[in-house]
Amino acid sequence: MSADDPIAAFRVEAGELLDQVEQGLLDLTHRLGDMDLVNAVFRGLHTLKGSGAMFGFDALAGFTHHCETAFDRVRKGQVPATPALVGVILSAQDHMRGLVEGNASESEGAAILASLQEAVDAASGGAAAPAKDAAPAAPAPATDAVAQVAGWNIRFRLPPDSMANGTNPLMLLDELRELGSCTVVALTDQVPPLPELNPTHCHIGWDVTLMGDVSRDAIDDVFIFVMDDMELTVTPIADPAEPAAVEEAAPAAVVEAAVAPSAAPPAAANDAATARTPVKADESVRVPAARLDSLMDRVGELVIAQSRLSQLAHHGHDLVLRSVSEEIERLAGELRDTMMVLRMVPVASLFGRFRRLIHDLARDTGKTIVLVTEGEATEVDKTVIERLFDPMVHLVRNSCDHGLENAEQRVAAGKPEAGTVRLGAHQSGGEVVITIRDDGRGIDRARVRAKAEANGLIQPDQVLSDQELLQLIFAPGFSTAAQITNLSGRGVGMDVVKRTIEGLRGTIDIQSVDGQGSTISLRIPLTLAIIDGLLVRVGASRYVIPLTAVEECLELSLEDDMRHRGRSLITLREKLVPFLRLRELFASGTKPDPYQKIVVVATGQGRVGLVVDQIIGNHQTVIKPMSPLHRGVSTFAGATILGDGEVALILDIAQLVAAGQPQEESLRAAG
Repeated sequence: MSADDPIAAFRVEAGELLDQVEQGLLDLTHRLGDMDLVNAVFRGLHTLKGSGAMFGFDALAGFTHHCETAFDRVRKGQVPATPALVGVILSAQDHMRGLVEGNASESEGAAILASLQEAVDAASGGAAAPAKDAAPAAPAPATDAVAQVAGWNIRFRLPPDSMANGTNPLMLLDELRELGSCTVVALTDQVPPLPELNPTHCHIGWDVTLMGDVSRDAIDDVFIFVMDDMELTVTPIADPAEPAAVEEAAPAAVVEAAVAPSAAPPAAANDAATARTPVKADESVRVPAARLDSLMDRVGELVIAQSRLSQLAHHGHDLVLRSVSEEIERLAGELRDTMMVLRMVPVASLFGRFRRLIHDLARDTGKTIVLVTEGEATEVDKTVIERLFDPMVHLVRNSCDHGLENAEQRVAAGKPEAGTVRLGAHQSGGEVVITIRDDGRGIDRARVRAKAEANGLIQPDQVLSDQELLQLIFAPGFSTAAQITNLSGRGVGMDVVKRTIEGLRGTIDIQSVDGQGSTISLRIPLTLAIIDGLLVRVGASRYVIPLTAVEECLELSLEDDMRHRGRSLITLREKLVPFLRLRELFASGTKPDPYQKIVVVATGQGRVGLVVDQIIGNHQTVIKPMSPLHRGVSTFAGATILGDGEVALILDIAQLVAAGQPQEESLRAAG
């Protein structure tokens, strides 16, 4: 292991911790009084500070210490959680990310800490009045009890799997010894007989007598990271000088301290251990993404080799070879499917990142915005998830800035004051459909058309379908915003969205109703590595059509082909479907076969037929990138290696149809 590996591992874990802190803070903005959330955020900050100091990130540890101290005061009830305080900690969390990556500004950190102090002071001032109005006698007994306590009796048991999860009970005992003089007695009543003993489980409990002037909070801090799962009872030891006062206060302290009964019978403890055992099924191992990509490449090469073996076996007469080939084909298919599952991640990891964006957009626009997510369990290839984030940021920004009205306009239109943005996902065949929906004003079609005419995108009298008109918003430099803001209005972004989605072999569909809102649907392939394709021949060359786009196949005789010359339309179940002759589009220079085939494919705007010479059959297609020389040819999404070693190009249906329309129009005009 290189010297940089621990630092890289820390950065990954710190990023996950900061994500958890951010989600906790966002939840806290809606439930300021939820102490479970407060404790969760505090634990995250405390862990980040300790880990940062351990790995030499002293600036991170020092900065996080101030935030941890503020939340410690909230945790102890000294300061209430306020929107201002939570907002400052959110900004501080962004600065912590910069400190982890090493690109943070020192002046920015100082400004955040100043804002943090102001928020804490303001919260303290707001908390002082209720404290005076409330009965001051309520907290007094606890304070007196702490002053009169001579020590504490601490009895605890850790979960059976605590040591396997990284908890060292000896370190907990050492931390208690640092607080004062300790007498430790091991509780061995639940140690099973040797034949039944599991050496990885913690079967021992501890009874600790801690003497000295120690606060209850200091004891809680020792167990802060294991308190949720352990059995803990903390009882104050009375000061012999003033027994009466302590006896009066002790019951309240015991009731508050009891996390779980320590006197549970062995059977109950065994049941609890049994109940926790299935959790081990969810254990996971962190694997670098580069290793998964490398493994995917090897699986792809295996699929290609298996295809070549299958072709050789079926052309020969060796039955044993054919049997082995079929077995390897089955195993390679199972390995491919397993590998595809390993690369799949739920879209919840994508949708969760938009909670913070919506929070910031609501603050910047002054609107009340609610984010609703649906279908978070839908899984997509990790590469697709990574490349979808930036396009979706543009779409969500536009929905919040352009789509949603302000509170006054919404109330006047009879809508709720809070606008809603919905992110949804569901699987449709070999694709995943991701929708961004808002309940705003909708797209002003007249304004879109006027802007398009002004930019020279369309002619004043040009007839467009509704979908064609709405698709104009993806033109470069197009914007209908009345003024430029820091969020949108410059006409930059939507064209990038379209290029990115098409680069993923996806399509974009827009639906909008005036006064009710808009829905943008992104149809994306589940994976970008291996697809099922339809292998076809055009002239002497072979091509792959993604099987998810294929609807049906028809036969086109030479007579029908000649009869359709000049109009390139066929009637399919009483509907006209246009078709493209790939032989002419690719200039193959060969004569058509006597009986050509039409492969009907679905596009974003409808259905189109592709005329080919021969349909060879299904083909597991390992997608290889195009060479730099051919990367600019937009009609192809990539290439694949066939079983005989030759290369077949993979058709990009959307780009192919767009490129073929002008040629068909010219043929129609000449015909």
